[in-house]
Amino acid sequence: MSTDSTSAPRKLLRASRSRLLAGALMLGVTGMLSAQTLLPGQPAYAEPVRVQSAAPADFSQVVTAVQPAVVSVRVKQAAEPQMMNFGGRSQPGFGIPGLDAFPEGHPLQRFFERRGEGQRSQPRGEPKAYGMSQGSGFFISDDGYVVTNHHVIDKGTEFTVIDNEGNELEARLIGADSRTDLALLKVEGEKPFTYVRFAEDSPAVGEWVVAIGNPFGLGGTVTAGIVSARGRDIGAGPYDDFLQIDAPVNRGNSGGPAFNMKGEVIGVNAAIFSPSGGNVGIAFAIPASTATNVVSDLKDSGTVVRGWLGVQIQPITSDIADSLGLAKPEGAIVSDPQSGSPADKAGVKAGDTILKVDGKPIKGPRDLSRIIASYAPQTKVRLTLWRDGAEEDITVTLGKLNEPGAVAEVSPSLSGKTQLADLGIEVTDARRAGLDVEGVVVTAIDPNGRAAEKGLRQGDIIAEVAGQKVTSAKDVETAIAKAEKAGRKAVLMRIFSDDASRFVAVPLA
Repeated sequence: MSTDSTSAPRKLLRASRSRLLAGALMLGVTGMLSAQTLLPGQPAYAEPVRVQSAAPADFSQVVTAVQPAVVSVRVKQAAEPQMMNFGGRSQPGFGIPGLDAFPEGHPLQRFFERRGEGQRSQPRGEPKAYGMSQGSGFFISDDGYVVTNHHVIDKGTEFTVIDNEGNELEARLIGADSRTDLALLKVEGEKPFTYVRFAEDSPAVGEWVVAIGNPFGLGGTVTAGIVSARGRDIGAGPYDDFLQIDAPVNRGNSGGPAFNMKGEVIGVNAAIFSPSGGNVGIAFAIPASTATNVVSDLKDSGTVVRGWLGVQIQPITSDIADSLGLAKPEGAIVSDPQSGSPADKAGVKAGDTILKVDGKPIKGPRDLSRIIASYAPQTKVRLTLWRDGAEEDITVTLGKLNEPGAVAEVSPSLSGKTQLADLGIEVTDARRAGLDVEGVVVTAIDPNGRAAEKGLRQGDIIAEVAGQKVTSAKDVETAIAKAEKAGRKAVLMRIFSDDASRFVAVPLA
Protein backbone atom coordinates (compact mmCIF):
# COMPACT_ATOMS: atom_id res chain seq x y z
CA MET A 1 0.00 0.00 0.00
CA SER A 2 2.79 2.39 0.94
CA THR A 3 4.78 1.39 -2.14
CA ASP A 4 1.89 2.19 -4.46
CA SER A 5 1.26 5.48 -2.72
CA THR A 6 4.91 6.42 -3.09
CA SER A 7 5.29 5.40 -6.75
CA ALA A 8 2.17 7.26 -7.92
CA PRO A 9 3.57 10.73 -7.17
CA ARG A 10 6.86 9.73 -8.78
CA LYS A 11 5.09 8.63 -11.94
CA LEU A 12 3.15 11.87 -11.98
CA LEU A 13 6.38 13.90 -11.57
CA ARG A 14 8.11 11.97 -14.37
CA ALA A 15 5.14 12.61 -16.68
CA SER A 16 5.18 16.30 -15.87
CA ARG A 17 8.92 16.47 -16.58
CA SER A 18 8.42 14.72 -19.93
CA ARG A 19 5.69 17.14 -20.92
CA LEU A 20 7.88 20.14 -19.97
CA LEU A 21 10.84 18.76 -21.91
CA ALA A 22 8.71 18.13 -24.98
CA GLY A 23 7.29 21.63 -24.74
CA ALA A 24 10.77 23.14 -24.47
CA LEU A 25 11.95 21.17 -27.50
CA MET A 26 8.92 22.26 -29.49
CA LEU A 27 9.54 25.88 -28.55
CA GLY A 28 13.15 25.58 -29.70
CA VAL A 29 12.17 24.03 -33.01
CA THR A 30 9.44 26.60 -33.51
CA GLY A 31 11.90 29.43 -32.77
CA MET A 32 14.37 28.03 -35.29
CA LEU A 33 11.70 27.69 -37.93
CA SER A 34 10.49 31.23 -37.41
CA ALA A 35 14.02 32.65 -37.41
CA GLN A 36 15.43 30.83 -40.42
CA THR A 37 12.40 29.05 -41.90
CA LEU A 38 14.30 25.76 -41.96
CA LEU A 39 12.70 22.58 -43.24
CA PRO A 40 14.23 19.09 -43.41
CA GLY A 41 16.79 18.98 -46.21
CA GLN A 42 16.67 22.73 -46.78
CA PRO A 43 20.03 24.63 -46.68
CA ALA A 44 20.53 27.45 -44.16
CA TYR A 45 20.83 31.02 -45.49
CA ALA A 46 22.16 34.22 -43.95
CA GLU A 47 19.66 36.52 -42.28
CA PRO A 48 18.05 39.12 -44.58
CA VAL A 49 18.74 42.81 -44.07
CA ARG A 50 16.67 44.28 -41.25
CA VAL A 51 16.76 47.97 -40.36
CA GLN A 52 15.20 49.54 -37.31
CA SER A 53 14.70 53.25 -38.02
CA ALA A 54 11.88 55.68 -37.80
CA ALA A 55 10.97 58.71 -39.87
CA PRO A 56 10.73 61.99 -37.96
CA ALA A 57 7.25 62.69 -36.62
CA ASP A 58 7.55 66.15 -38.19
CA PHE A 59 10.14 68.71 -39.27
CA SER A 60 8.80 71.57 -37.19
CA GLN A 61 11.76 71.80 -34.80
CA VAL A 62 14.26 72.11 -37.64
CA VAL A 63 12.09 74.58 -39.54
CA THR A 64 11.45 76.76 -36.48
CA ALA A 65 15.19 76.97 -35.80
CA VAL A 66 16.46 77.72 -39.30
CA GLN A 67 13.65 79.59 -41.03
CA PRO A 68 14.65 83.04 -39.69
CA ALA A 69 17.98 82.65 -41.50
CA VAL A 70 16.35 82.08 -44.91
CA VAL A 71 15.57 85.13 -47.05
CA SER A 72 14.11 86.12 -50.38
CA VAL A 73 16.37 87.97 -52.79
CA ARG A 74 14.96 90.60 -55.15
CA VAL A 75 17.17 91.83 -57.96
CA LYS A 76 16.76 94.89 -60.17
CA GLN A 77 18.39 94.23 -63.53
CA ALA A 78 18.51 95.35 -67.12
CA ALA A 79 15.36 94.08 -68.80
CA GLU A 80 15.13 92.18 -72.04
CA PRO A 81 12.07 92.94 -74.19
CA GLN A 82 9.15 90.52 -73.87
CA MET A 83 10.95 88.38 -71.33
CA MET A 84 9.85 87.02 -67.97
CA ASN A 85 12.47 86.51 -65.25
CA PHE A 86 12.64 83.55 -62.88
CA GLY A 87 15.30 83.49 -60.22
CA GLY A 88 17.64 85.41 -62.48
CA ARG A 89 16.98 83.22 -65.56
CA SER A 90 14.83 84.76 -68.25
CA GLN A 91 12.10 82.70 -69.84
CA PRO A 92 10.14 84.04 -72.81
CA GLY A 93 6.43 84.27 -72.00
CA PHE A 94 6.37 81.25 -69.63
CA GLY A 95 6.35 79.14 -72.79
CA ILE A 96 2.64 80.05 -73.19
CA PRO A 97 1.74 80.90 -76.80
CA GLY A 98 -0.10 84.18 -77.24
CA LEU A 99 0.70 85.71 -73.83
CA ASP A 100 1.48 89.06 -75.38
CA ALA A 101 -1.62 88.87 -77.57
CA PHE A 102 -3.96 89.48 -74.64
CA PRO A 103 -5.38 93.03 -74.50
CA GLU A 104 -3.92 95.22 -71.78
CA GLY A 105 -5.74 94.52 -68.51
CA HIS A 106 -7.24 91.22 -69.71
CA PRO A 107 -7.90 88.90 -66.72
CA LEU A 108 -5.97 86.02 -68.30
CA GLN A 109 -2.99 88.26 -68.86
CA ARG A 110 -2.94 89.22 -65.17
CA PHE A 111 -3.42 85.55 -64.22
CA PHE A 112 -0.43 84.32 -66.20
CA GLU A 113 1.75 87.18 -64.96
CA ARG A 114 0.92 86.30 -61.34
CA ARG A 115 1.88 82.65 -61.88
CA GLY A 116 5.58 83.42 -61.94
CA GLU A 117 7.82 84.97 -59.38
CA GLY A 118 8.93 87.66 -61.86
CA GLN A 119 6.87 90.54 -63.18
CA ARG A 120 6.72 91.99 -66.66
CA SER A 121 9.62 94.36 -67.07
CA GLN A 122 7.40 97.34 -67.88
CA PRO A 123 3.82 97.77 -69.12
CA ARG A 124 3.57 97.36 -72.87
CA GLY A 125 4.29 100.52 -74.79
CA GLU A 126 6.62 102.02 -72.15
CA PRO A 127 10.44 101.95 -72.41
CA LYS A 128 11.85 98.85 -70.65
CA ALA A 129 14.59 100.38 -68.54
CA TYR A 130 14.89 97.58 -66.00
CA GLY A 131 13.33 94.34 -64.80
CA MET A 132 12.91 92.49 -61.54
CA SER A 133 13.72 88.91 -60.66
CA GLN A 134 13.55 86.97 -57.43
CA GLY A 135 15.29 84.06 -55.83
CA SER A 136 16.26 82.77 -52.39
CA GLY A 137 19.24 83.00 -50.06
CA PHE A 138 20.36 82.51 -46.47
CA PHE A 139 22.48 84.23 -43.84
CA ILE A 140 25.80 82.56 -43.04
CA SER A 141 26.97 85.09 -40.41
CA ASP A 142 25.40 87.33 -37.80
CA ASP A 143 26.85 90.43 -39.51
CA GLY A 144 24.78 89.97 -42.66
CA TYR A 145 26.54 87.85 -45.29
CA VAL A 146 24.00 86.12 -47.55
CA VAL A 147 24.63 83.22 -49.94
CA THR A 148 22.61 82.85 -53.14
CA ASN A 149 23.12 81.70 -56.75
CA HIS A 150 25.13 83.56 -59.36
CA HIS A 151 22.27 83.23 -61.84
CA VAL A 152 19.93 84.96 -59.36
CA ILE A 153 22.05 88.14 -59.19
CA ASP A 154 23.44 88.00 -62.73
CA LYS A 155 23.24 91.41 -64.47
CA GLY A 156 21.73 92.89 -61.32
CA THR A 157 22.20 96.56 -60.44
CA GLU A 158 20.34 96.70 -57.12
CA PHE A 159 19.77 93.95 -54.54
CA THR A 160 17.16 93.68 -51.80
CA VAL A 161 16.97 90.98 -49.14
CA ILE A 162 13.56 90.30 -47.59
CA ASP A 163 13.79 88.52 -44.25
CA ASN A 164 11.36 86.08 -42.66
CA GLU A 165 9.42 88.91 -41.02
CA GLY A 166 8.95 90.77 -44.30
CA ASN A 167 11.56 93.47 -43.66
CA GLU A 168 13.28 94.76 -46.80
CA LEU A 169 17.03 95.26 -46.42
CA GLU A 170 19.38 96.74 -49.00
CA ALA A 171 22.32 94.55 -49.92
CA ARG A 172 25.50 94.91 -51.92
CA LEU A 173 27.24 92.32 -54.03
CA ILE A 174 30.51 91.07 -52.53
CA GLY A 175 31.38 88.65 -55.30
CA ALA A 176 30.09 85.89 -57.56
CA ASP A 177 31.43 82.80 -59.27
CA SER A 178 29.68 81.70 -62.46
CA ARG A 179 31.59 78.41 -62.65
CA THR A 180 29.96 77.09 -59.47
CA ASP A 181 26.84 79.31 -59.67
CA LEU A 182 27.39 80.91 -56.26
CA ALA A 183 27.23 84.53 -55.10
CA LEU A 184 27.71 86.43 -51.85
CA LEU A 185 25.73 89.49 -50.75
CA LYS A 186 26.19 91.70 -47.68
CA VAL A 187 23.37 93.30 -45.70
CA GLU A 188 24.23 96.19 -43.39
CA GLY A 189 22.26 96.19 -40.15
CA GLU A 190 22.58 97.05 -36.49
CA LYS A 191 21.06 93.90 -35.04
CA PRO A 192 22.74 90.47 -35.31
CA PHE A 193 21.10 88.22 -37.88
CA THR A 194 20.08 84.62 -37.31
CA TYR A 195 22.39 82.51 -39.45
CA VAL A 196 23.12 78.90 -40.33
CA ARG A 197 26.27 76.89 -40.96
CA PHE A 198 27.39 74.59 -43.76
CA ALA A 199 27.55 70.90 -42.86
CA GLU A 200 31.01 69.42 -42.55
CA ASP A 201 29.91 65.87 -43.37
CA SER A 202 28.46 64.87 -46.71
CA PRO A 203 24.89 63.57 -46.52
CA ALA A 204 24.11 59.93 -47.20
CA VAL A 205 21.78 58.91 -49.99
CA GLY A 206 18.37 58.41 -48.42
CA GLU A 207 18.94 61.01 -45.70
CA TRP A 208 16.13 63.45 -44.94
CA VAL A 209 16.42 66.95 -46.40
CA VAL A 210 14.34 70.10 -45.91
CA ALA A 211 14.34 72.89 -48.52
CA ILE A 212 13.20 76.41 -47.66
CA GLY A 213 12.88 79.20 -50.19
CA ASN A 214 10.85 81.58 -52.29
CA PRO A 215 9.16 79.54 -55.06
CA PHE A 216 7.06 81.65 -57.42
CA GLY A 217 7.49 84.58 -55.04
CA LEU A 218 5.88 82.68 -52.15
CA GLY A 219 8.52 83.35 -49.52
CA GLY A 220 9.08 81.09 -46.54
CA THR A 221 7.93 77.92 -48.30
CA VAL A 222 9.07 74.63 -46.71
CA THR A 223 9.31 71.29 -48.53
CA ALA A 224 10.86 67.99 -47.49
CA GLY A 225 12.26 64.85 -49.12
CA ILE A 226 15.42 62.79 -49.23
CA VAL A 227 18.83 62.93 -50.83
CA SER A 228 18.28 60.93 -54.02
CA ALA A 229 21.87 60.76 -55.31
CA ARG A 230 25.29 62.36 -55.03
CA GLY A 231 27.96 63.42 -57.50
CA ARG A 232 25.57 64.34 -60.31
CA ASP A 233 27.01 65.91 -63.48
CA ILE A 234 24.29 67.94 -65.19
CA GLY A 235 26.50 69.77 -67.67
CA ALA A 236 26.32 73.06 -65.80
CA GLY A 237 30.08 73.55 -65.56
CA PRO A 238 33.49 71.92 -65.19
CA TYR A 239 33.05 71.34 -61.45
CA ASP A 240 29.64 69.67 -61.42
CA ASP A 241 29.20 67.57 -58.28
CA PHE A 242 25.56 68.15 -57.43
CA LEU A 243 23.39 66.58 -54.79
CA GLN A 244 20.13 65.31 -56.24
CA ILE A 245 17.15 65.75 -53.93
CA ASP A 246 13.45 65.06 -54.27
CA ALA A 247 12.24 67.79 -51.92
CA PRO A 248 9.93 69.85 -54.16
CA VAL A 249 11.91 72.77 -55.59
CA ASN A 250 10.55 75.25 -58.13
CA ARG A 251 11.48 78.50 -59.81
CA GLY A 252 12.46 80.95 -57.12
CA ASN A 253 14.00 78.32 -54.83
CA SER A 254 17.32 79.07 -56.56
CA GLY A 255 19.91 80.10 -53.99
CA GLY A 256 17.94 78.70 -51.07
CA PRO A 257 19.32 76.19 -48.58
CA ALA A 258 18.74 72.46 -48.26
CA PHE A 259 19.02 71.38 -44.60
CA ASN A 260 19.75 68.13 -42.83
CA MET A 261 17.98 67.19 -39.60
CA LYS A 262 20.63 69.01 -37.55
CA GLY A 263 19.73 72.32 -39.18
CA GLU A 264 22.98 72.39 -41.18
CA VAL A 265 23.10 73.45 -44.82
CA ILE A 266 24.02 70.44 -46.94
CA GLY A 267 23.49 72.21 -50.27
CA VAL A 268 22.46 75.35 -52.15
CA ASN A 269 19.48 74.72 -54.44
CA ALA A 270 20.49 75.62 -57.97
CA ALA A 271 18.58 73.75 -60.68
CA ILE A 272 15.67 71.47 -61.44
CA PHE A 273 15.03 68.87 -64.10
CA SER A 274 11.57 69.51 -65.46
CA PRO A 275 10.09 69.10 -68.94
CA SER A 276 7.10 71.17 -67.80
CA GLY A 277 8.91 73.86 -65.80
CA GLY A 278 7.38 72.68 -62.51
CA ASN A 279 8.62 70.28 -59.87
CA VAL A 280 8.83 66.61 -60.90
CA GLY A 281 10.89 65.44 -57.92
CA ILE A 282 14.36 65.99 -59.38
CA ALA A 283 16.30 68.98 -58.07
CA PHE A 284 20.00 69.68 -57.79
CA ALA A 285 21.91 71.43 -55.01
CA ILE A 286 25.52 72.61 -54.88
CA PRO A 287 27.09 70.55 -52.06
CA ALA A 288 28.26 72.27 -48.89
CA SER A 289 31.83 71.09 -49.50
CA THR A 290 31.97 73.13 -52.71
CA ALA A 291 30.06 76.12 -51.37
CA THR A 292 32.23 76.43 -48.24
CA ASN A 293 35.45 76.97 -50.19
CA VAL A 294 33.94 79.24 -52.83
CA VAL A 295 32.09 81.45 -50.32
CA SER A 296 35.26 81.76 -48.24
CA ASP A 297 37.19 83.04 -51.28
CA LEU A 298 34.39 85.44 -52.21
CA LYS A 299 34.32 86.81 -48.69
CA ASP A 300 38.09 87.31 -48.61
CA SER A 301 38.67 88.81 -52.06
CA GLY A 302 35.38 89.03 -53.95
CA THR A 303 36.58 86.47 -56.46
CA VAL A 304 37.69 82.85 -56.70
CA VAL A 305 41.28 82.15 -57.70
CA ARG A 306 41.94 78.64 -58.98
CA GLY A 307 44.99 76.62 -59.82
CA TRP A 308 45.68 75.87 -63.48
CA LEU A 309 47.26 72.72 -64.88
CA GLY A 310 46.76 73.38 -68.58
CA VAL A 311 45.81 70.07 -70.18
CA GLN A 312 43.00 68.74 -72.30
CA ILE A 313 41.78 65.45 -70.93
CA GLN A 314 39.24 62.76 -71.66
CA PRO A 315 37.80 59.79 -69.75
CA ILE A 316 39.36 56.35 -69.68
CA THR A 317 37.05 53.85 -71.34
CA SER A 318 37.39 50.10 -70.95
CA ASP A 319 38.96 49.88 -74.40
CA ILE A 320 41.46 52.62 -73.60
CA ALA A 321 42.29 50.94 -70.28
CA ASP A 322 42.93 47.65 -72.09
CA SER A 323 45.13 49.34 -74.68
CA LEU A 324 47.20 51.03 -71.96
CA GLY A 325 47.43 47.99 -69.71
CA LEU A 326 45.47 49.64 -66.88
CA ALA A 327 43.69 47.33 -64.47
CA LYS A 328 40.61 49.60 -64.24
CA PRO A 329 39.10 52.28 -66.49
CA GLU A 330 39.92 55.09 -64.07
CA GLY A 331 41.93 58.29 -64.35
CA ALA A 332 42.07 60.98 -67.02
CA ILE A 333 44.12 60.63 -70.18
CA VAL A 334 45.90 63.73 -71.48
CA SER A 335 44.97 64.34 -75.08
CA ASP A 336 46.95 67.55 -75.35
CA PRO A 337 49.08 69.55 -72.89
CA GLN A 338 48.69 73.24 -73.74
CA SER A 339 51.89 74.80 -74.97
CA GLY A 340 53.67 76.72 -72.21
CA SER A 341 51.25 75.51 -69.53
CA PRO A 342 52.43 74.26 -66.11
CA ALA A 343 51.80 70.68 -67.25
CA ASP A 344 53.81 71.22 -70.44
CA LYS A 345 56.72 72.75 -68.51
CA ALA A 346 56.71 69.83 -66.05
CA GLY A 347 56.93 67.28 -68.87
CA VAL A 348 53.37 65.96 -69.05
CA LYS A 349 52.88 64.37 -72.47
CA ALA A 350 49.93 63.48 -74.64
CA GLY A 351 48.98 59.90 -73.79
CA ASP A 352 49.87 60.20 -70.11
CA THR A 353 47.10 59.06 -67.80
CA ILE A 354 46.75 61.04 -64.57
CA LEU A 355 45.88 58.55 -61.82
CA LYS A 356 46.42 60.61 -58.66
CA VAL A 357 47.01 64.17 -57.46
CA ASP A 358 48.98 64.31 -54.20
CA GLY A 359 47.88 60.74 -53.58
CA LYS A 360 44.16 61.44 -54.16
CA PRO A 361 42.74 58.94 -56.67
CA ILE A 362 41.30 60.37 -59.89
CA LYS A 363 38.18 58.50 -61.02
CA GLY A 364 37.70 60.65 -64.12
CA PRO A 365 38.04 64.12 -65.66
CA ARG A 366 35.62 65.77 -63.22
CA ASP A 367 37.68 64.62 -60.24
CA LEU A 368 40.83 66.06 -61.79
CA SER A 369 39.17 69.40 -62.59
CA ARG A 370 37.76 69.82 -59.09
CA ILE A 371 40.96 68.83 -57.30
CA ILE A 372 43.21 71.07 -59.38
CA ALA A 373 40.77 73.97 -58.96
CA SER A 374 40.88 73.56 -55.18
CA TYR A 375 44.59 74.47 -55.10
CA ALA A 376 45.92 78.01 -55.09
CA PRO A 377 48.23 79.15 -57.91
CA GLN A 378 51.93 78.47 -57.38
CA THR A 379 51.12 75.35 -55.37
CA LYS A 380 53.34 72.37 -56.09
CA VAL A 381 51.37 69.17 -56.63
CA ARG A 382 52.52 65.62 -57.27
CA LEU A 383 50.91 63.93 -60.25
CA THR A 384 50.98 60.14 -60.47
CA LEU A 385 51.00 59.24 -64.16
CA TRP A 386 50.60 56.00 -66.06
CA ARG A 387 53.24 56.14 -68.78
CA ASP A 388 54.65 53.33 -70.91
CA GLY A 389 52.98 50.68 -68.77
CA ALA A 390 54.20 51.90 -65.39
CA GLU A 391 53.47 54.53 -62.77
CA GLU A 392 55.63 57.65 -62.64
CA ASP A 393 55.46 60.69 -60.35
CA ILE A 394 56.19 64.23 -61.47
CA THR A 395 55.85 67.57 -59.66
CA VAL A 396 53.95 70.44 -61.25
CA THR A 397 53.82 74.05 -60.06
CA LEU A 398 50.27 75.20 -60.83
CA GLY A 399 49.58 78.44 -62.61
CA LYS A 400 46.64 80.82 -62.25
CA LEU A 401 43.46 80.29 -64.20
CA ASN A 402 42.58 83.65 -65.75
CA GLU A 403 40.50 82.93 -68.80
CA PRO A 404 37.41 80.71 -69.10
CA GLY A 405 39.57 77.93 -70.44
CA ALA A 406 40.70 74.62 -69.13
CA VAL A 407 41.87 73.87 -65.63
CA ALA A 408 41.90 70.37 -66.96
CA GLU A 409 39.38 70.31 -69.74
CA VAL A 410 37.57 67.40 -71.33
CA SER A 411 38.40 67.29 -75.01
CA PRO A 412 35.52 67.49 -77.48
CA SER A 413 34.56 64.28 -79.20
CA LEU A 414 36.02 64.25 -82.76
CA SER A 415 35.79 61.82 -84.59
CA GLY A 416 50.59 56.38 -102.35
CA LYS A 417 47.46 54.86 -100.29
CA THR A 418 47.67 51.73 -98.13
CA GLN A 419 44.84 49.58 -96.86
CA LEU A 420 44.76 48.46 -93.25
CA ALA A 421 42.05 45.86 -93.78
CA ASP A 422 42.00 44.67 -90.17
CA LEU A 423 41.02 48.16 -89.02
CA GLY A 424 38.81 48.92 -91.99
CA ILE A 425 40.68 52.03 -93.13
CA GLU A 426 42.86 53.24 -95.96
CA VAL A 427 45.65 55.69 -95.10
CA THR A 428 48.43 57.69 -96.69
CA ASP A 429 51.29 59.87 -95.46
CA ALA A 430 49.76 63.19 -94.41
CA ARG A 431 52.59 65.23 -95.93
CA ARG A 432 52.35 63.30 -99.19
CA ALA A 433 48.68 64.24 -99.21
CA GLY A 434 49.67 67.91 -99.01
CA LEU A 435 48.97 68.40 -95.28
CA ASP A 436 51.51 70.26 -93.17
CA VAL A 437 51.30 67.79 -90.26
CA GLU A 438 53.00 64.59 -89.22
CA GLY A 439 51.00 61.39 -89.27
CA VAL A 440 48.82 59.44 -91.64
CA VAL A 441 45.52 60.67 -93.00
CA VAL A 442 42.48 58.41 -93.28
CA THR A 443 41.56 58.58 -96.96
CA ALA A 444 38.81 55.94 -96.90
CA ILE A 445 36.97 54.05 -94.21
CA ASP A 446 34.74 50.98 -94.04
CA PRO A 447 31.55 52.13 -92.27
CA ASN A 448 31.22 48.64 -90.79
CA GLY A 449 34.86 48.35 -89.74
CA ARG A 450 36.30 48.49 -86.24
CA ALA A 451 37.82 51.94 -86.72
CA ALA A 452 34.50 53.41 -87.85
CA GLU A 453 32.74 51.85 -84.86
CA LYS A 454 35.07 53.83 -82.61
CA GLY A 455 34.37 57.13 -84.35
CA LEU A 456 37.19 57.50 -86.88
CA ARG A 457 36.22 59.39 -90.02
CA GLN A 458 37.64 60.08 -93.41
CA GLY A 459 40.07 62.99 -93.11
CA ASP A 460 41.15 62.20 -89.55
CA ILE A 461 44.89 62.34 -88.88
CA ILE A 462 46.42 59.42 -86.97
CA ALA A 463 49.45 60.89 -85.19
CA GLU A 464 50.32 58.11 -82.77
CA VAL A 465 49.57 54.42 -82.40
CA ALA A 466 50.30 52.66 -79.10
CA GLY A 467 52.37 55.65 -77.98
CA GLN A 468 54.53 55.64 -81.13
CA LYS A 469 54.52 58.46 -83.68
CA VAL A 470 53.52 57.25 -87.13
CA THR A 471 54.17 58.77 -90.54
CA SER A 472 53.29 55.83 -92.76
CA ALA A 473 51.03 52.82 -92.95
CA LYS A 474 54.04 50.67 -92.18
CA ASP A 475 54.53 52.53 -88.90
CA VAL A 476 50.88 51.83 -88.03
CA GLU A 477 51.27 48.11 -88.81
CA THR A 478 54.44 47.90 -86.72
CA ALA A 479 52.84 49.61 -83.73
CA ILE A 480 49.79 47.36 -83.94
CA ALA A 481 51.98 44.25 -84.08
CA LYS A 482 53.81 45.47 -80.99
CA ALA A 483 50.52 45.96 -79.12
CA GLU A 484 49.35 42.47 -80.13
CA LYS A 485 52.61 40.95 -78.94
CA ALA A 486 52.15 42.69 -75.58
CA GLY A 487 48.75 41.03 -75.27
CA ARG A 488 46.68 44.17 -75.66
CA LYS A 489 43.00 43.80 -76.51
CA ALA A 490 42.91 47.21 -78.19
CA VAL A 491 45.37 49.66 -79.68
CA LEU A 492 45.35 53.31 -78.61
CA MET A 493 45.48 55.91 -81.36
CA ARG A 494 45.91 59.66 -81.07
CA ILE A 495 43.61 61.29 -83.58
CA PHE A 496 43.61 64.90 -84.81
CA SER A 497 40.50 66.43 -86.31
CA ASP A 498 39.51 70.09 -86.63
CA ASP A 499 42.74 71.16 -84.86
CA ALA A 500 41.80 69.19 -81.74
CA SER A 501 43.05 65.82 -80.56
CA ARG A 502 41.59 62.83 -78.77
CA PHE A 503 42.49 59.23 -78.05
CA VAL A 504 40.60 56.30 -79.50
CA ALA A 505 41.06 52.67 -78.50
CA VAL A 506 40.43 50.44 -81.53
CA PRO A 507 39.89 46.75 -80.68
CA LEU A 508 42.41 44.31 -82.11
CA ALA A 509 41.43 41.13 -83.93
